[in-house]
Amino acid sequence: MPETKILITGASSGIGAALARSYARPGATLVLWGRDAPRLEAVAVECRRRGAAVMADPFDLRDMAAMAQRLAKCDAEGAIDLAIFCAGLGGIVPPDQFAQAPQLAQAMAEVNFTSPVVGAGIMSGAMAGRGRGQIVLVGSIAESFPLPMSPVYAGSKAGLAMFAEALAGRMTPHGVAVTLVSPGYIDTPMSQQLNKPRPFLLSADRAAEIIKRKLARRPLRIVLPWQFIWIRALAMLLPRPLLRRILRSA
Repeated sequence: MPETKILITGASSGIGAALARSYARPGATLVLWGRDAPRLEAVAVECRRRGAAVMADPFDLRDMAAMAQRLAKCDAEGAIDLAIFCAGLGGIVPPDQFAQAPQLAQAMAEVNFTSPVVGAGIMSGAMAGRGRGQIVLVGSIAESFPLPMSPVYAGSKAGLAMFAEALAGRMTPHGVAVTLVSPGYIDTPMSQQLNKPRPFLLSADRAAEIIKRKLARRPLRIVLPWQFIWIRALAMLLPRPLLRRILRSA
């Protein structure tokens, strides 16, 4: 197989860690970013055992200047073929509060929207200059639903979805694929914090297998589990006031 350089953010746990393991093989160079240094190194060790060359760099993606500097340096040292922006931060408004705490709201907006937008912007310029490459933005099926229990999360993912579609329109003529991944319930530390049913739950490793297989076709969008394709389509057919009423009662 040809040599490939892959960047994965949010690689210390969840889908990001599972994708790192899935792509780890001889001939692959993995650049893994995450905030949790011990967990990130554990993922790196496992990927090296599978034959990949791994560069693990723990830092906070909310430091935009540091991210931009690292990204430009990493690409200059060897072209990144596949950039997967997977880091995400969840949060539900507690029952005794009316809105998300300001500090957490800012963090969620920065991790879920601003950071991947800045990173994808840097990579799109570099890849377009080469006439090849693929950018993957991992959002959430929450982007399609006005969730009253988590408006910041839903809003940040909705913004990322629109950005992905717009960026794809700009990059396609330059040979760069842009894919939005919209997961439903995946068994990750984020979803494990939810105290409600998680229908059609997938393991992180199974989700990574599906994402990797479908990314090879360079699609505009991946929704998983597949049941959420129909749930989303049916929800879009409902009158908006009715959908909001259903979500409030849920």
